Amino acid sequence: MLISVIIPTLNEEGNLSVALRQLADRPDVELIVVDGGSVDHTVEIARRSTPYVFCTQAGRAQQMNLGARHATGDILLFLHADTFLLPGALEEVQRHIISDGAVGGAFDLHIDSHRRLCKFIARVANRRSRWLRLPYGDQGIFVWRQVFEALGGFPEIPIMEDIAFTRRLRRAGRLTFIHSGLETNERRWSVSGVVRATLVNWWVTILFFLHVPPSELRRIYDGWLDFNKPRPEKGKQVPPKKKSLQERT
Repeated sequence: MLISVIIPTLNEEGNLSVALRQLADRPDVELIVVDGGSVDHTVEIARRSTPYVFCTQAGRAQQMNLGARHATGDILLFLHADTFLLPGALEEVQRHIISDGAVGGAFDLHIDSHRRLCKFIARVANRRSRWLRLPYGDQGIFVWRQVFEALGGFPEIPIMEDIAFTRRLRRAGRLTFIHSGLETNERRWSVSGVVRATLVNWWVTILFFLHVPPSELRRIYDGWLDFNKPRPEKGKQVPPKKKSLQERT
């Protein structure tokens, strides 16, 4: 069974090679990268791993929808560029989505950090996503391609496209969650501060459910989280050594 892995990118040269490393040479994976106008070496790095590299305007929803239109796999897996899969993760996607009779699902959130607060945030996020059946995009959302097309793809809004899509997806049928297999870089929390980033994420989510326009949510999100601060040194991100799914169970 072919899985199309779709990765939207924007200036991700420090993380992308890690995300692609486990995927580039797999015959059961169709690797698709959709760039939103990077000014670094992101596109060049992507083209070393896959011929399926597309460029469009910035906007994660638009980028993922473009990738899905070019996909031919039975299952679509949407990954952020700062996430990476552990060995065996794709097999778990196939096993869960088939055996559970699911229309789609996601991984549990695991932040690649030793900070206790990050681990606590991940536990809370996982309980929320399983209880509400509303995973975020950084959990690696996967879905049958035919279901994705029937739902019209991701709403092309400037923020919260993942929650808007999974709200539709949970109405289409059963969602399945995989405990182990995906790790997320801690940069989003370390750049602006763990507490600050978490509170802003929660606040923007609440406002989304209160029907605040996505353009206003984007302004609030960007205004409170200072991504102009220096990021951790590029090239330092490495996959977790000697980690496997068995270590997570």
